[in-house]
Amino acid sequence: DNTGYGLPQLFIGSEGTLGVITKLTILCPPRPKAINIAFFACSDFENVQRTFALARQNLGEVLSAVEFCDRAAIDFVLKREAGTGVRDPLEETHPFYVLIETSGSDGDHDAAKLHRFLEAVMSGDGDPAVRDGVVAADETQARAIWRLREGVSDAMTTAGYVYKYDVSLPLPRMYELVEDTRARLRDAGVEESAKTAGYGHLGDANLHLNVTSLTGRDDKVLDLLEPWLFEWVAKASGSISAEHGIGQCKPHFLHLSKADSAVDLMKTLKATLDPQGILNPYKVLV
Repeated sequence: DNTGYGLPQLFIGSEGTLGVITKLTILCPPRPKAINIAFFACSDFENVQRTFALARQNLGEVLSAVEFCDRAAIDFVLKREAGTGVRDPLEETHPFYVLIETSGSDGDHDAAKLHRFLEAVMSGDGDPAVRDGVVAADETQARAIWRLREGVSDAMTTAGYVYKYDVSLPLPRMYELVEDTRARLRDAGVEESAKTAGYGHLGDANLHLNVTSLTGRDDKVLDLLEPWLFEWVAKASGSISAEHGIGQCKPHFLHLSKADSAVDLMKTLKATLDPQGILNPYKVLV
């Protein structure tokens, strides 16, 4: 339907501030017949990026997920999941990890693509992009590998008081923010009690940066992080919210990702569709 403005699209990202959805239609794709999960270790973030590039080149249309996490994130999960069967599938520890998932309709076709990718990523003409890796042998191992990535947020939340940030950045600068955050906390003398981990979705350059205060809520840590972190992201040409929205915590930082003219247009739309200001007030716009 290309008849005029796509008004339903206004609801995407509006967080309930423009209206209430009373009916929707969901288009469900068929469940893939063949799924493969691989887990790799990398020596640095540059090789994480190389692994991602090789995955896009060799896996093409069957590539369905490319996730990364650092060792700090993995350690939080392993500590929380001790005794549940979730373990490090690799014998040695490494600074970075990449999870690759393929989804398709032809197992033999997907396996051939995966084999070519494995050759490319582990040979690298004498300079392999990965140090070690494993391909899940069955569904149980695949779920355990996914848990290493998906369990990070819960693990860091239960370890203390967590400050969570969801940003997008140019891929080469993605992990630089994690390193600079650690350095800032170290210089302030709180590195031992405030632990930083980085993980996220490489496909859309979405970084989840979590800082867990092991001693509980600490306003000193918050003051070190905000607004410094949002300003850092803006200077790097990123977005202060990649997928979690603005809510009531970030309206005062919206100008770092949107031009004044864009914010003014948002306010005009809000006033037009919600003249009484009753739809999810105090969210998105100040």
